[in-house]
Amino acid sequence: MSFEEQISLLSERVRSYSSTMETEEAVKTAVVLPFLRALGYDVFDPSEVVPEFTADAVGKKGEKVDYAIKIDGEVRILIECKPITTNLDRVHLAQLFRYFTVTSAKFAILTNGRTWHFHTDLEEPNKLDARPFLSFDLSDFQQHVVSELRKFARSDFDVDGILASAERLKYTSSLKSAILEIIENPPEDFVRIAARGLYEGKFTSSVKDQFTSLVRSAFREVIRDSVKSRISSALDDNDQPTEATPAPVEDEIITTEEEIEGYMIVKSIVREVIAVNRVGMRDAKSYCAILVDNNNRKPLARLHFNRSIKYVGLFDKDTEERVQIDSLDGIYAISERLKETAQRYAD
Repeated sequence: MSFEEQISLLSERVRSYSSTMETEEAVKTAVVLPFLRALGYDVFDPSEVVPEFTADAVGKKGEKVDYAIKIDGEVRILIECKPITTNLDRVHLAQLFRYFTVTSAKFAILTNGRTWHFHTDLEEPNKLDARPFLSFDLSDFQQHVVSELRKFARSDFDVDGILASAERLKYTSSLKSAILEIIENPPEDFVRIAARGLYEGKFTSSVKDQFTSLVRSAFREVIRDSVKSRISSALDDNDQPTEATPAPVEDEIITTEEEIEGYMIVKSIVREVIAVNRVGMRDAKSYCAILVDNNNRKPLARLHFNRSIKYVGLFDKDTEERVQIDSLDGIYAISERLKETAQRYAD
């Protein structure tokens, strides 16, 4: 089985069984060790994958890091695991900070099984960066991450090669976050620049609010048009029908552009209350579910967009309540109810 196939299986495992991985030990057994094995490390060799690693020089009696990965007898990777329900934060890096300084490790991984943060020392030699250079959600695994993870494989492990791409990854990730923030909350200066030439009157508060909303909508349309263009191009390039082409399956689950955009709107609303990497989407035949921690018992909303009349299912009460919306912008009118639901899962 290829590395990519093994990671895909782990991704499916996190999606399907996250509710049963509420302890740190469960995360280690079900996800972390299989992940290391997929990278080619012998998880049964304690001289290579060292569990409960202790460095005497740390000075913290009894303090341990969950795993240390040794390559050619030298510690190269430190791993700290947390329960899958943990919202990873800088405070959880404390042990990795100390151990990174007193060992020969070049990389540190903090994970709760679903979220993975890869750190190194780009900013100051031998001092772990607080900001990861690579982060991803294993339950919503993206193909481009595979090539980056391959660099950590036992057979291809190359410190210089990883560091060469780590800086690019780190700043690209930060820029993506900054761009997303601008898209969701356009700053006034940006709105003024965008409105220049379109509005010549006094830029009052009401005008600013109006153009902020328009800029936000324009951003979404640009992204949507770009996605459509890429999909159309890909279809044109591969449009070679043959007699063997199977007929479409009538009951196939198809995630529509409206569902994707609705999901993104909900994420942008609740990001003030809950970490966005905890919010995911799971499509079904009759509705598209938006869940917290990919857990059916933590529903945030349901998008009933498969009919001419659109509804959003809300869960701030004991049972689902469907609210009709005329357009996707109608989701903003129920922002407070979505935030109230998200608050239940925030801790």
